[in-house]
Amino acid sequence: MHLRNMADGFELTINGTPVLRHTTESPSIFVGKGQERMDMYRGNFDIEDYVVERVALRHAAVDGDNIVLSADEGQPPKLRLHIAQDTVRIETLDPSINRFWLRTVAEKDECVWGGGEQMSYFNMRGRKFPLWTSEPGVGRDKTTEITFKADVSSKAGGDYYHTNYPQPTYISSRHYALHVETTAYSVFDFRRDTFHEIEAWAVPEHLEFFAADTFKNLVGQLSARFGRQPELPDWVYNGAIIGLKDGEQSFARLERIRAAGVKVSGLWCEDWVGLRHTSFGARLFWDWKANEERYPALRQKIAELADNNIRFLGYVNPYLCVDGSFFPEAEAKGYFAKNDAGETALVDFGEFDCGVVDFTNPDAMDWFAETIIGQNMLDFGLSGWMADFGEYLPIDIHLSNGVDAKLMHNAWPTIWAEVNAKAVASRGKIGETLFFMRAGFTGVQAHCPLLWGGDQSVDFTRHDGLVTVMSGALSSGLLGNAYHHSDIGGYTSLFGNIRTAELIMRWAEMGAFAPVMRTHEGNRPRDNLQIDQDEAVLKHFARMTSIYVHLAPYLKALSKEAAETGLPVQRPLFLHHEEDRRTYEIQDAYLYGAELLIAPVWQAGQNERTLYLPKGAEWVHVWSGATHDGGQEVTVAAPLGQPPAFFRKDAENAGLFAGIRTI
Repeated sequence: MHLRNMADGFELTINGTPVLRHTTESPSIFVGKGQERMDMYRGNFDIEDYVVERVALRHAAVDGDNIVLSADEGQPPKLRLHIAQDTVRIETLDPSINRFWLRTVAEKDECVWGGGEQMSYFNMRGRKFPLWTSEPGVGRDKTTEITFKADVSSKAGGDYYHTNYPQPTYISSRHYALHVETTAYSVFDFRRDTFHEIEAWAVPEHLEFFAADTFKNLVGQLSARFGRQPELPDWVYNGAIIGLKDGEQSFARLERIRAAGVKVSGLWCEDWVGLRHTSFGARLFWDWKANEERYPALRQKIAELADNNIRFLGYVNPYLCVDGSFFPEAEAKGYFAKNDAGETALVDFGEFDCGVVDFTNPDAMDWFAETIIGQNMLDFGLSGWMADFGEYLPIDIHLSNGVDAKLMHNAWPTIWAEVNAKAVASRGKIGETLFFMRAGFTGVQAHCPLLWGGDQSVDFTRHDGLVTVMSGALSSGLLGNAYHHSDIGGYTSLFGNIRTAELIMRWAEMGAFAPVMRTHEGNRPRDNLQIDQDEAVLKHFARMTSIYVHLAPYLKALSKEAAETGLPVQRPLFLHHEEDRRTYEIQDAYLYGAELLIAPVWQAGQNERTLYLPKGAEWVHVWSGATHDGGQEVTVAAPLGQPPAFFRKDAENAGLFAGIRTI
């Protein structure tokens, strides 16, 4: 990075690309004061800000690698910037400042990606994105009836920018990336032609810039900075992880599913901890140990599954219910977050209360990692689990480290991931145990081995259906998250919205070309179709698992590459075709490694698909064997069972890919 002193300001460039340009007439940095209002309702937030003051820091005094900024010459200094390599460190000289705005150089035709896991818009250009970990909402589209009903009933409707996993990092098509080191509520605004504006409700510690001559190298830098996941466990390649929550009946159902030809790598039972019955329906019992009434002789069952090369997976989150066995122990040891009165803070999850284990207390973190995850999960025989609810940290509690919960809220998913990773490492099971999370923030990459896309609706909708999983995989993958997957068939069923056979089959087709295949019965299993309740669905699903297993040698190679380079398994088309700008906007197709292009059918009632094939290669349609030149749109038949898939004619694995059509 190079700092150039100008008569009326300064300019920062990285690899010759201007990223900050500050003049008296056009300042790039503003500071001020604000008063926020944040209301939380079970993971959903209503947030607004009243800006008391916003001041442009027009005057810049440059001295070597240091810049002192003030509102005008002769006015008290507000900030000091120190340029060190590719980092801008920021020192606050006025402690009353609690708002910060930064403008970076932009070009009109620029594309911008990242922001964590963005489900609606892969290219963020032209829109504003608040970055705050939360429930993403139901429907996520204010024009739809389902979002309206969710808002009215439980403030849970959501919008296009709501995400479990935000991260204040973006990648520009100008071959640079910017990361803002802050855990505060922040906003990325990409609506202006000549500048991008970043807002943070605290002065960031520093800004980090990255640059490279290719997007692949840029992704490699970011993954090295934030963390890389280990290779996928070998057992995953045996087939799908089947999600059932039917107590001991789950084992008999699994055997019927296997008898139908489904390739299985794991059985995932959320309800391994037992259930509680509320007016909202059956809920998990949040005590995080095996429930012998619901799963008699579970340890023995886990061993029997292992004899058949099938692993058992469970569920955990960072809360403990007040009527569970662990709550008294944790409370006696002072491991819970506190309320204003200095007592254990209780969170109402709907007819049952829970304490928040305070992971800023090292003893509490160690206790949860060792006692709950280590002894009651790993030692019991679990090979993985869903690590849920990382985005739920209340903002009105008091934590052991003394930091305001509003500043810890975004950081919490990463800390929660660290707790899980600490337990796995303590048993020497890194690369063998697979836990998965939906919540994330900066640095989660270093701890969480697998993301999942959250709670999509059981439908084909544009902002909350199948298509959003692709955008989530691509955006998070650019920031160092190599592995992404989703609930096959979706999760959220509300207001009469239920799964169709077509939806499950189309979702399974996408899952066959993902790092991990996993089913979920959804939030209302009795109301929704399951894979073992329809003969055609089950037969189709079995075939998709066979395709997944057929591609295991290729996926293993991609997993090895991910661990070594940080390149994700699912990649945007431009990552290998950056000279073709038409690929920059595509978010409903992806490269599976460098050699396969997958364009899942994501709309109901479609039996063909039109897609764009990148320049620079000839592409072979998997199902017909027809060859197409790149640089053009093609329309191919896409009946159920034949999701649009193409491989490069010159692919090293061309024979393996051609073999898919025989399955």
